[in-house]
Order: sequence, then C-alpha cells, then structure tokens
Amino acid sequence: MLDAKGFDNWCQSLGLSQAARAAIERVRSSPPSRRVQSGRGNVSGNYPSRKMGVTIQFESHRNELARIYELESDPNVLEYYDQPPSFELDYLSKSGRRNRHQYTPDFFVLRNDSAGWEECKPEEELKRLAENSPNRYQQDENGQWHCPPAEAYAHPLGLDFRVWSNAEINWVFQRNFIWLEDYLDLDSLSVDEAASASVMALVRANEGIALLDLLQKAESTDADDIYTLVATKQIYVDLRAERLANSDRVQVFSDQATALAYRRATEVTKSSPGNLQKIAIAVGNSLIWDGECWEIINTGSQATALMRSDGKVVDLPNEVLDKYIQVGKIGALTQSEDTTKQEEVQAILQRARPEDIVEANRRYEQIQPYLGLNAAPTPSSTIRRWRIQYRQAEAIYGSGYIGLLPNHGAKGNRASKIDESVRSFMVKFIEENYETLKHRRPWRVYGSLIEACENHEPRLVPPSSKTFYAEIKRRASAEQTEKREGRRSAIQKRPTYFELKLTTPRHGDRPFEIVHFDHTELDIELVSSLESLTQCNFNFAENNRFNLGRPWASFMVDAYSRRLLAVYLTYEEPSYRSCMAALRFCVQRFKRFPQSIVVDNGAEFHSNYFEQLLAYYACTKKHRPPADARFGSVVERLFGTANKQFVHELKGNTQIAQLRRKVTKSVRPSAQAEWNLGELYESLCEWAYEIYDKRQHPTLGRSPRDAFNSGLTVGGNRIHRRVEYDDTFRMLTLPAPDRGKRMVQPGQGIKINHVYYWSNAFRDPEIERSMVEVRYEPFDAGIAYALVQGQWIQCISSHYQYLKGRPEKEMRLIAEELRKRKRDQGRDVVLNDKELVQFLNSTEAKEGQFLKRRLQAVENQSVIQGISSSGEVAPGEEVSLNAIGVSSLSIAPLPPETEQDIGKPITANSSESTSGEHEFYGEW
Repeated sequence: MLDAKGFDNWCQSLGLSQAARAAIERVRSSPPSRRVQSGRGNVSGNYPSRKMGVTIQFESHRNELARIYELESDPNVLEYYDQPPSFELDYLSKSGRRNRHQYTPDFFVLRNDSAGWEECKPEEELKRLAENSPNRYQQDENGQWHCPPAEAYAHPLGLDFRVWSNAEINWVFQRNFIWLEDYLDLDSLSVDEAASASVMALVRANEGIALLDLLQKAESTDADDIYTLVATKQIYVDLRAERLANSDRVQVFSDQATALAYRRATEVTKSSPGNLQKIAIAVGNSLIWDGECWEIINTGSQATALMRSDGKVVDLPNEVLDKYIQVGKIGALTQSEDTTKQEEVQAILQRARPEDIVEANRRYEQIQPYLGLNAAPTPSSTIRRWRIQYRQAEAIYGSGYIGLLPNHGAKGNRASKIDESVRSFMVKFIEENYETLKHRRPWRVYGSLIEACENHEPRLVPPSSKTFYAEIKRRASAEQTEKREGRRSAIQKRPTYFELKLTTPRHGDRPFEIVHFDHTELDIELVSSLESLTQCNFNFAENNRFNLGRPWASFMVDAYSRRLLAVYLTYEEPSYRSCMAALRFCVQRFKRFPQSIVVDNGAEFHSNYFEQLLAYYACTKKHRPPADARFGSVVERLFGTANKQFVHELKGNTQIAQLRRKVTKSVRPSAQAEWNLGELYESLCEWAYEIYDKRQHPTLGRSPRDAFNSGLTVGGNRIHRRVEYDDTFRMLTLPAPDRGKRMVQPGQGIKINHVYYWSNAFRDPEIERSMVEVRYEPFDAGIAYALVQGQWIQCISSHYQYLKGRPEKEMRLIAEELRKRKRDQGRDVVLNDKELVQFLNSTEAKEGQFLKRRLQAVENQSVIQGISSSGEVAPGEEVSLNAIGVSSLSIAPLPPETEQDIGKPITANSSESTSGEHEFYGEW
C-alpha cells in the first residue's frame, strides 16, 4: 500500500487534478459504504487481502471474488477498495424517463498508470439489464461492456470506470491462484539452494516435463519446494493453460521464453502443410472430403474406394489420396466430432424402448449379408430400405445400427386436439387460480375452469380433466412450487447443483482448501453424570440422574476428502464459543488452518472474534445462501450419517419422537436416556476419527483418511502454514469485553462482566489507573488476561474458588436474573462480584432451571478439558506481545452510521494498517 509520500508522488506522476485527488482520498479514507450479504443464490464473504492488509468483502464467490484474485495477483495494481462511496447516476430509462439515483460500485482500483471504479456482473445479467435499461449498460463491437452514466461521472475527473463481466474470467488461472496462494508473498519461505539447483537442472534437461513426473523424479525435494519455485517464478508454468491439480498435463519449463518457443514450435509443426496427417486408411474408417463424410470400403495397392452416404462410390488413386491428405482437402473426423457423435448415439440408445432394441437386432441380422463389397444380390425392397437407413445413420452418427431402430413412438397424429384459444385460456387460468398462495386443489380449480369457460364470451369448450391435470403436471417446477408454497419449499425442487465447468469446484482440489463448518442438534437425549451431580451437591436420595436434553454438535469437514477435522459437543446453543472450541480442536489435531471456510448465516459466524481469527490466519470466509442447505451438502449429509450410523444405535435416541402423539411416557427418549455428554463425546470422537475415517466413502471410492493423505502428497504438506496450538493461538481465540480495554483500579484490578481480576503486575504505580487491553476465558469466569507492558498476564478473580469453571453464558444468565429482581424491587441495577457469588451459593441457584444450567455447564467443561492442556498459560506466565501481534487483533472503530449495531461485525477500508498482518475490519 502507498504511504502519504508515495500517494503524493503517484498523483503527481499521473497529473491528477485536485478534484480527482480529493475523490481518491475520500475512497481511501472511508469505510465500505455498504455491507454485502448472501441472497437467494449468491455466496458472499470476505477475503483476507495480502496486498491491502485488510479483509475485502465480496458478494459472489464466482464473480467478485474472482475479480479480487485478479487484482491481488496483478503487479500493476497498487491498491483496491471494496464498496467505495456512492455517487449519482443520471440517465434516461427505456421509456425516456429521467433516472437519478445513488450508485455504489464494487471496487475502486489504483494502478501504476490509472485509477477508477469497477463494477462486476455476470454476462447473462448484463444482457438482461442492457435490454431493460439500454442507456445504462451497453456493449461495444468488441464485446466490452460500458456504463455511460458512470463513465460520464468518472471521465471529467480523469478517472476510469469499467464494467467487468464474468465472461472475462480465466477459471484455470483462478484455480491455480488458489493452489499457489499459500506460497505467495512469504519472505520467510525459501527453498534449499541444493534442492533448488537440482530441480532447475532437471527442468532444463527435460523442458516441458510434466509436473507429475517432476514431483516423482525430484527425489531431494518435496512438493512444497517445487510449488514455491513455481510461485516465485524460478521455474515457469503457464498458470492460464492448465490446472496444477492436473499434474500429469501441466508442463514445466525453465523460463517463460523457453515455454513460448516450445509452444510456437509445436503450433508450427501441427499446422505445417508439409506434414502428413496421421489418418488410418482402413476399411470401415470415415474421412471428411469437401464437407461430406466418406467411408473407406476398399483399400488396394493402387487405389482406395470411398463411398458417400448416398451410396456413391469413388476410386481414388493412392497418390491422389496422399496429396489430398497432405494439402488438407481430406481429413479425419476430429476428436470433438467423434465425441459429439458418440454422445448422440448414447442418447438415442437410452431413449429406445426394449422392444425397439429387439427389432433393431432382428433387422441387423437380416441386412448383414447385404453389407460390404461381397453383398448378396437382389435384396428385397424392405432390405434395401433398411440398408439405406443403415448407410445414412452411419454417415450422420458413425453408427449404422442407429438407423435400424424403429421410431414407432413418433408415429400417428400427435398434434394437439384442443383449440389454441382454449389452451391459452386454460394456461392463464392455471396461473391465476392454481399457482397462488391459496394452495387450491387441482379438482377445485378444474371446476372453476369449466364454469369460466361456460361464462366466457364467446363460450369456450372446456378441456377434459385429463388435459387439465396433464398441463398442471407439465408446468410442475420450482417456480410453480414457489408461487404455491413459497421460496423455501421451492429450494428443494430446484435441480441439484453440479459443477461441471472450470468454475470453482464444489470440493476443491486438495485438503484444507475448502472446509465446511456447521452445527446441529443430535437426535439423542442425555442425562447428567455422577461427577457433575457430585460437584453441584445434588441430593442423590431423590434421583441419581438429571435429564439435560439434546446436545449440539459442531462439525468441521474437509470438502476434498470428506474427513472430519474437528468434532465438538455442548449443551449450549451455537455461539462464537462453539466456533472457537471447534477451531481449537482442529488446530490441536492437524496444526493447520483452512484456506477457506464455508458457513451459513448464523449469528455466531458473524461474530467479531470468529472473523478476527479467520483474518489473522488468512482464511477466506464464505456465507452460503440463506435457507439453501444444498450449498453445504457436505456437512449436512455428514450430520445425517452421524445420526444414522452412530446416534440412532444408542439408547435415548429421538427417532421414536417422530410418532408424536403415539409416544407414551414410558417410551419417551427422555425416559430411555442413559448417556452423559462426556461419554457421548468420547464415543463420537472414536466413531468420527477412527471408524468413519477409515471406512470407504461411497462418493470417493476410498476412505476419507486415504483421500486426505493422497491429497497432501500431490498438493503439498505446506509446512509453512503450520499453526501451533500454543499460548499465541489460544490467546487469539479469547474474546474481549466491550471496547476492549479496562482501567486498572488500585487494589482491585480490572473489572470484566461485573467481576474484578487481580495480578501482582497491577501494583506498579505506572500501571495503576491506566487503560489496558483485556481478554477473558469464555469457559472459565475465574480467570482473565491483561496486556501489561507488552505482555499478556493472567489475572485471577478474588472469588476464584466460586467462579472456577463457570462459563460466560451461565454468569450472564445469573446477572440478568439479579438485574431483573432489582428492577422489580425498584433498586439500582448495578451489580458486583460479591452479589454474584452470594447468588451462586444460595439455595435458589441449586434448584430448577439454575440447577439444570449448572449441570450442563459442568458437563460442557468435561468436553472443553479434552483439549490438551499443553497450550494453557500457567498463573503468572507471560505471553509475548510480539508473538501475538496485538495491533492486528484490535477491533476497528464503528463508523458513525452503525453505532447502534455495537457488538455486530463491521468492515472498514482504512488506508493505513498498524501491522504487517491482516487487520480485521469486521463483516464482509
């Protein structure tokens, strides 16, 4: 990014006017003017930009995110900002009416030689908008899109405005950029000189070597070293030609000039007329001559006989045939033509009925003696007709058998018997009376149609009920369901999403590229353990167990291998605490962080703390469209698998609850429950990490563990992306209270959530009454952390013995109860830690809902303790500020217009960054 002096020099080099400079400075100093969000079909999110040092929001992962990758990799781009300040557009509508409104572009981009705004839209949408609003969007003769009213605003300032269509996206480069992203702009990443020299020597000796062969032959290096050399351009791969994931087809060269020379030499060789094409001259093969298909029916030492589809036979001398092939007059069927014909043949065979196949076989057996040069004489007219059909199909499809299939299904008069005016009236009636939210029955609508036809002027003959119901069935679609039942019901009727083009693959090309993260309530009722009852001083004389309800499970799933990276169980509804706990487990197990993470639109995934952690570790967050579970089918299906293969085999599962009113008290899941949370979590981990992990996956054809390991072999272990589960990481997962700072009160310490925390470091006179950064442990209200003189220091509550192990949620519920009681009594609602502790020790806190919440909290703690204690900070131990990068963890100030949304994530477009890490600026 440009500093103040660099920006001034850049403006002078371009000769920008004061007005242009003011407009650019406004963009650089302003936060995003709007927050993007997922709509009905788009996947939004935020990308941790290495170039900008902030998170950049995008509204579509196959349009705007693709443009971000281009801007991020373009060395000519100095800076770019998402959702810059809006400006006014002034243009005429299609009807001639004047339109004036505020408009917000997607990006503002600063380049070495220019600056301007950019708008990203799909090609199909641009065509539709150009038709509806021709004065706003236009396409020139070169296919480039323009927005004249926006250009009219930008050009007087000496700035540009560009409309960027997704038709310009090179999806091969997109995939390769994602593949190499971990190796870009890493100063600390280097390859051993000996290993580098070995690889480069191997490439020079085998220019154009396949990447797969290079990975196998370069014995002294691993995949990470080779990808580093590619990313740093020490060896050359055309990143726009072939995906790195297809390593057997990727060619590696020593430099770009050599690659260009080899490509041009290959092109000359292929196009040179002096080279004889490789065409197999054999009986039965087909050739293309003057646009016609000819079959080789005989080959001799002097001439070759060719037969056209109409039966005409030509004898060509072999010298003439060779000459025609040399000059390109005669050629072989191209591979694409062969493929197309094969697909057509397969489609026809699939549509054929079994009786048609039997008849075609019978016909083939009868005409077989009349095919070829030694055909039997004087066939019957039927045989001649079948033979003609055979020859014609052979010329068109490359398979004469297709011409023998009877087409009985197309026989007869299939024209509609109903009058067109009646059909039009019926269709309109269905639209207005059946496809509505009244959700009327078809037979009721048909009765109304008959009456409407009789009352119509002129009178119409109503269609039959069979025709009416057939028309309704023909119109059955997601659109019809949406009109009758709403959008969410229509989602289930939409075609299944398959990614068959070179856009973003649904499951990535390697492990950790795409990770799905979600929560679900498991189908089982649980009870308390004896340990939790003992800890809560429960009266065993009354009952030796307490029903605690259904637990919530959090799954992190690697999309490429379908491997479960982390599993977390809790009684608490999904929150940022569940997100942090699952991420802790993932890092503890694999020492890795996802490159991109796909989540839904739950509030927990919009938490500041969750988004800060993702931004710090350069993880792109993507929000799937609301109410469309198919975008997260990887994790959603795994929830079903876990329930069916594991949970439904346990006592207390809730399958029987689907019978609703047939379920009696004695067979209710709550009465059958025997498992507690700790036992269930231990068994669930065993199923997820051992049984499911080693079992063959039906989609992959191998186990998730094998797919994961083989993916790492090809994609690289990426050791430089290793994330240690240490004090630094653990501190990053801790939340901060409102405003992030607290004053050190003499003799009392810092106050967080009504509780005072103390450390001996607060005795320093320079620290007393100063504001310090603070964080607290959401699963243990007894401890907190304060940033004192560049070190994170653990602080202990004066009521530690009562608050130890108490989660944040339990303390908040108790505080809310005390505030409510004070309000009812007309007293001051200010609370202190003494009042909280008194309530915790009271009889009321040990019965009813408070007892249930306490038991749930103790059970949750047993799962949290499953994380290795190696990452915990011992009392009095200090964590280096430099190791954590506190400046990159600070929450950006809220813009004035969003102060009412305190606590919600935001984004900013600050032109300054306080550290080299990714500073998080909130939501999208």
